[in-house]
Amino acid sequence: MAQVNIQKLFEDKQERLTLTWVAGTEGAAKILDSEVVNTSNLGLIGHLNLMHQNWVQVLSNTELDYLSALSPSNFNDVLKQLEHGGTVCLIIAGTENIPQQLIAYANRTHTPLFRSPLPSVHLMWLVRHYLVKALAESTTRHGVFLDVLGVGVLVTGDSGIGKSELGLELVTRGNGLVADDITELYRVSPETLEGRCPELLRDFLEVRGLGVLNIRTMFGETAVRRKKSLKLIVHLHRPTPIELAQMERLSLNASFQEILNVKISTVTIPVVAGRNLAVLVEAAARNFVLQQRGIDSMQEFLGRHAQHMQDL
Repeated sequence: MAQVNIQKLFEDKQERLTLTWVAGTEGAAKILDSEVVNTSNLGLIGHLNLMHQNWVQVLSNTELDYLSALSPSNFNDVLKQLEHGGTVCLIIAGTENIPQQLIAYANRTHTPLFRSPLPSVHLMWLVRHYLVKALAESTTRHGVFLDVLGVGVLVTGDSGIGKSELGLELVTRGNGLVADDITELYRVSPETLEGRCPELLRDFLEVRGLGVLNIRTMFGETAVRRKKSLKLIVHLHRPTPIELAQMERLSLNASFQEILNVKISTVTIPVVAGRNLAVLVEAAARNFVLQQRGIDSMQEFLGRHAQHMQDL
C-alpha cells in the first residue's frame, strides 16, 4: 500500500511548480493512500468539482470568478460541500487573487492551500503524473531486469542458473541494465508495469567469481537505465534429460504471467550446454516486437504448412 502526504507533495514539486503554501499549514500530514484512492469515487486531481470531487482540487481564474460572483451565503454553501467531500488539498493556478473566504476555509479545516503561477492544465498534468507514480501498486520480483533492444525483459530462474552472467553478456552486446537481483515493479497504468531498481543496488551487478561490478563505471552511461516498462519475462530452466526429451519443440499457445493483474508475455528457455542464451534472449525480444505488430512466425509457418498439405 503506497502513501504520500501533502508535505511530501509540496516538497517534491515546490521547485518544479513554483509552489507557495498560502494557508492550511496544519494539514501538512494529510495522506493520500493508494488503497483509499483506488476504491473511492473521487477523482485524483482536477478543476474544482463539487458533484464529483477530486482529492486535489485545482482552481484557475474560471473557478475563482465563479466563486467571486456568488453571494456570501452561496459561497458558504460551496465551502460546506467542499468540506464534506473528502478533498485533501487545494491549488490555485495561474493567479495571485485568492478570496479571503477560501483562505479562512483552508485554515479552519486544516486543508493545505497552495498557489502556483503555472496554467491549471499544465499544473494538473505534472501533479497527476507525480501522484500516479507515488501511489502505484507495487511488488518485487527476483531476477535481472534489462532493456533488450528496446524491450523491458525480466530474466528469472533458479539461483545459480546464470542470470547475472547472462545480464553481463547482454550489456556487452549493447543492451542496458535496469536492476540485478531485486526488481521493483509498479503498476503505473491499468496495463503497464514499470520496473525500477532499489536505490541501494542501482548500477550494480553481482557475478559469481567476480563479485559486485559497477556497470555504469565499466561500460558508461548508456549501459544502465533508471526504469523500463516490463513487457517480457524470460524464464531460464535447466531441464532433466527426460524433461528435455519430452519438451514441445513447437509451442502453439502463448504463455503469460500475471503480476498486479497485468498479463506479461513469458518465454521459457531451456539451459543446456552449447546454447548461446544472449542470442536467444535477443531473439525472444525481437519476436515479441514482431508479435506486437501482428506478425506471428508460428502462425505464419502453420498457415504455410496447411496450404502445402492442401495443395498436395
